[in-house]
Amino acid sequence: MIAIIDYGMGNVGSVFNMLRKLRTKVIITSKPEEIEAADKLILPGVGHFDRGMANLKASGLIELLNAQVLEQQKPVMGICLGMQMMTRGSEEGSLPGLGWVDAETRRFLAVDNLKIPHMGWNHIAAQPDRKLFDSATAEPSRFYFVHSYYVQADRPDDVAAYCHYSHDFVAAFEVNNIMGVQFHPEKSHMYGMNLFRKFVAL
Repeated sequence: MIAIIDYGMGNVGSVFNMLRKLRTKVIITSKPEEIEAADKLILPGVGHFDRGMANLKASGLIELLNAQVLEQQKPVMGICLGMQMMTRGSEEGSLPGLGWVDAETRRFLAVDNLKIPHMGWNHIAAQPDRKLFDSATAEPSRFYFVHSYYVQADRPDDVAAYCHYSHDFVAAFEVNNIMGVQFHPEKSHMYGMNLFRKFVAL
């Protein structure tokens, strides 16, 4: 069973519907007992970093999630803001992130008439031997992005995929059981479905 963490911020309905199409058991929950019973977790997110962290703290779930992810090594995937919240912190706010990944979240700089947010379809370059991507396919995968901030990882080995928007940025990371994607797989049609299928199969 996959538990989508409900802390009041995130496109949980679309993520839920995509996973249901794969005929997998999935729930949207903030109940500790259901999170503990789940095989995998998804941390979605749309909106401001500090509000997301404040909501997560108010839910009383941070200690439980730390135990499930860091101690129990349960597979977890962060989506968009959920990915950014897994870092140490963001230039969007002042609150600390979860710190599960050695990374920071930075704002795109408005240079060379760059439109912010980065919005729409873009290609990613998957790194070899990553769990969520077909790096050997001839055609690059395309995903749907909506974001003004991006993750900057301390270690290149933690990067699962890059995307280019003014410069190369981290489109996805993978650190053992912890995975994050900056794009919205739930809005990315066949490419998103394939990514969710790989996550379900872990």
